[in-house]
Amino acid sequence: MVTLAQRITQLRTQKGLSRPELSAALGLPKNAAEKFETGRQTPTQEQQKKLADFFGVSLFYLRGESNDPTRQDNWMDGDFPVEDEPASSRPPRIRPRQSAPVSHPAPGEEGGSLLAPLLKNRAFQDMVRDTVLEVLRSPEGQKLLEQAVRHQLRNMD
Repeated sequence: MVTLAQRITQLRTQKGLSRPELSAALGLPKNAAEKFETGRQTPTQEQQKKLADFFGVSLFYLRGESNDPTRQDNWMDGDFPVEDEPASSRPPRIRPRQSAPVSHPAPGEEGGSLLAPLLKNRAFQDMVRDTVLEVLRSPEGQKLLEQAVRHQLRNMD
C-alpha cells in the first residue's frame, strides 16, 4: 500500500514542483512539504484537503487508501464539466469496465442474486429512496441536478 508521504511525493513530482514550491502553492511554511514527504509530520485534515484539492484527487487516493484518483465530489459528473473550469484542469475521466451481461431468473424461478431478497425488501427500498432524496436536496445534489439538466438541454439543441 502506498503511504500518504509517498503519494504526496508522487503527485508533486508529476506536477514538476519542488517541495518549497508546493508548500508555497498551498500557503504553508517553506519546509512543510519536506516534512510531509519524509514522514516527520503528518498533514492535518485541513492540509490533506488542501493537498487533495490542489492535485485534483480524492482524499482516499491521497492517503494511499485507494488507487482511484477520482474525486468523490465529482464522480457522477464525468460528462458535465463545470462551467468555470477549463477541460485541461480536470482529472481524466475514468470509464467503468465493461462486464459480461448478468442473467436474472424470471419471476418465480429458483436462484438469482444474493441481494434479491434485500432489493425486494420494502424497508430497504424506503431507506434507499430517502437517502437518494436527502442527497439530491443537499447543495451538492442540487448542483449535480443543475449540471445534468444543463447538459440535457444542450444536447436537445
